Amino acid sequence: MGVVDGYVRQFTGGNGLRRRAIERFAALGFPTGREEAWRFTDVTPIAETAFGPADGADLAPLEPFAHGPLAACQLAFVNGRFAPALSSALPPGVTRTEPDPADIGSGAFAALNTALFRDGAFLRIAGRIERPIHLLFLSAGDGFAAHPRVRIAADAGAQATIVESYLGPLGGAYLTNAVTEITLGDGAILDWTKVQRESPKAYHVATVAARQARASAFTSHSISLGAAIARNDISAVLDGEGAECTLNGLFEATGSQLVDHHTSIDHAKPHGTSRELYKGILNGKARGVFDGKIVVRPDAQKTNAMQTNRNLLLSKEALVNTKPQLEIFANDVKCRHGATIGQLDGDMLFYMRSRGIDAADARRLLVHAFASEIIDEVKVEAIRAQLGGCLNLLVLP
Repeated sequence: MGVVDGYVRQFTGGNGLRRRAIERFAALGFPTGREEAWRFTDVTPIAETAFGPADGADLAPLEPFAHGPLAACQLAFVNGRFAPALSSALPPGVTRTEPDPADIGSGAFAALNTALFRDGAFLRIAGRIERPIHLLFLSAGDGFAAHPRVRIAADAGAQATIVESYLGPLGGAYLTNAVTEITLGDGAILDWTKVQRESPKAYHVATVAARQARASAFTSHSISLGAAIARNDISAVLDGEGAECTLNGLFEATGSQLVDHHTSIDHAKPHGTSRELYKGILNGKARGVFDGKIVVRPDAQKTNAMQTNRNLLLSKEALVNTKPQLEIFANDVKCRHGATIGQLDGDMLFYMRSRGIDAADARRLLVHAFASEIIDEVKVEAIRAQLGGCLNLLVLP
């Protein structure tokens, strides 16, 4: 508990939500393998590192990464702090204020974020926003922990596309512990994409919690490519009749990376629809985890839910643990789930080689075909183009 005690001593808040959050974190401590939700993800490297507060960084080396195709409507953060020099104006209908957490969260990392976050954004969305809003989180340096906080509130009937990017382009060993809270009003539509490309030495833990009102539609695309250890907890509560939820995910890992996705879709009201598809591509000695749960409450009759996890192993040493789950307490529903783990099709590789395609290109084409089902669903063209290029790193013979 020494590191936990250090976090408590680091905390300087006086009372209120932050005080309750740090007390909860101190009571929970860092999760261990004795907890079912963390059985396959060892966070000892995080718990045993004495991370300090995130300090400011030189913006000059980071500027090229802030001037991409989404820069026209962008809020940028460096080491967890707002960077106005790398940001641009938000469109009419979107307002930004300081983040105001709605909840501590049930997990230790979410509680730690609530206690220690220093910056972030509360976006309120009204009307239809045509241009994607980019929340860019850049990290540079070593030995620090950043706790960015985001709240997104879409008013009734609002429509928007939001991209959260987490990048560590200069390398470094650090911790990003992010929390995103999303609320959708009646009939609101939100397309939300997260791209995680942290430094190979970094750690990334993220908690995303969405709550949906009547006839709202939430689509999530979670793309995890970087970090030594990456953990994503994504939950959605369909708290209004006729709500729709889509959770798509793609995780790619090589070397000794570990990528863990835990998802939860809670159907609390009737006539809800959810679709979930997560795909993993692993090479080297990488490890992947998928744990997905769909819950259908007693009052959520006429629910239609489907959950699928598919994994592609490119080496004999890669490993994935998958656990799709259904908990159904209603009797008039349509629900199904499944998972697969496999390797590249040998017959298909032979066929492509016989047509003059070399081994590396054949593997690359098959991996792209496997991932395209997720990539093609990403609404923002600039993100789709980036993801296609990243796959080449995984398909070496």
